[in-house]
Amino acid sequence: MDVNAAVAAAAAIAGVLTGVIAVLAFRWSEREQNRPTRSSLHTDAVLPPGVDTVLSVLRSSAVVLDEADAVVKASSAAYALGLVRGGKLAVEPMLQMARDTRRDGEIRQVELDLPRRGTGRGEALAVSARVAPLGSRLVLLLVEDLTEARRIEAVRRDFVANVSHELKTPVGALSLLSEAVMDASEDPEAVERFAGRMQIEATRLTSLVQELIDLSRVQNDDPLEDAEPVRVDELVAEAIDRCRHQAGAKQITMAAGGAADLRVWGNRGQLAAALGNLVENAVNYSPARTRVGIAARSVNAPGGDHIEIAVTDQGIGISDKDKERIFERFYRVDPARSRATGGTGLGLAIVKHVAASHGGEVAVWSAEGQGSTFTLRLPEAGAARDRAHQQTVRHERAGGAGLDEEAGRSTLTSPESTAYETLPAPEVLP
Repeated sequence: MDVNAAVAAAAAIAGVLTGVIAVLAFRWSEREQNRPTRSSLHTDAVLPPGVDTVLSVLRSSAVVLDEADAVVKASSAAYALGLVRGGKLAVEPMLQMARDTRRDGEIRQVELDLPRRGTGRGEALAVSARVAPLGSRLVLLLVEDLTEARRIEAVRRDFVANVSHELKTPVGALSLLSEAVMDASEDPEAVERFAGRMQIEATRLTSLVQELIDLSRVQNDDPLEDAEPVRVDELVAEAIDRCRHQAGAKQITMAAGGAADLRVWGNRGQLAAALGNLVENAVNYSPARTRVGIAARSVNAPGGDHIEIAVTDQGIGISDKDKERIFERFYRVDPARSRATGGTGLGLAIVKHVAASHGGEVAVWSAEGQGSTFTLRLPEAGAARDRAHQQTVRHERAGGAGLDEEAGRSTLTSPESTAYETLPAPEVLP
């Protein structure tokens, strides 16, 4: 009987202890759940009201640091740029700026070149960092990516330098030739010879200025504002007529062929200038007594039918190293030959911009000593008109959208991919 009583008493004591332990564990768990975490302190309790919302709409990369240099808040752009790693600010100069600002409360700004993440090349990321105090304990760091702005500025400087150089050449030549005419005033033959040279240089200067105007216009204007259906055969005939004199002087045969009654949708003047530049280049860079062909055809594509206009010559061809750069402004494959033919180095740049602004592209195939084929691909009139209407509707609903110039990036193709052998034989124009 005593044994049973002892067992019962022990069981009762064990039950009481278990209950006490369970109550204590529940109270401790409840207190831990109600205790604010480190992240909640940083994002909710530490940041002043409204700051989180403001930082989320800023275009700049934003980082908020506390008194221990820990990251309280960081935008996704800051992580993408590699500014924050492992909860710490990873750029030492910015971290030092934050410490100095926390110490004296002074706003600081600096421009830095940072290594680009994820590339094995030594490309630098240009940024502008601005540090300011945020309350009494926090520091706000705003970082602006200046890489694209610097690239555009470099392009602008190069363009101005190239324009200055190109204008200086004919202007200098005209100045020297005018002095030569004055010195040879008593020699009619010399005067006539120098006057002829002056006329050539004046023509080159006029062409350069006109192409600069054309390039500026195609870059700034929207061709779809004055768009209309344009017959391809009319564009081809206009391009041939434009180069008829140069081709006749070199006894070059110009032939047109391909499908008939094709139409593209766009600005007639810009399209005529682009195709004219391609034909003019083909004539200028072709040897005498050769052939330049212009062929057009319709091609089915997933995004809508396209019209391809190919200009083929039997000229000197283009090397592989030059193919990637021929659409750059003022770039010439053979500068000496370009000067001899009066080329400005802007013709293909204009073609590229016209193609891009019309939703198309320009492609090139070429081999040294075998000639070149430049293909202008443009949306067919019906598909392009429908697409332009849809874009206008989306533009009005979204409040405006810009044109992506890079949509017209040039590509390389082979003559087999164009399959112009299937076209009807070109008809030689008079």
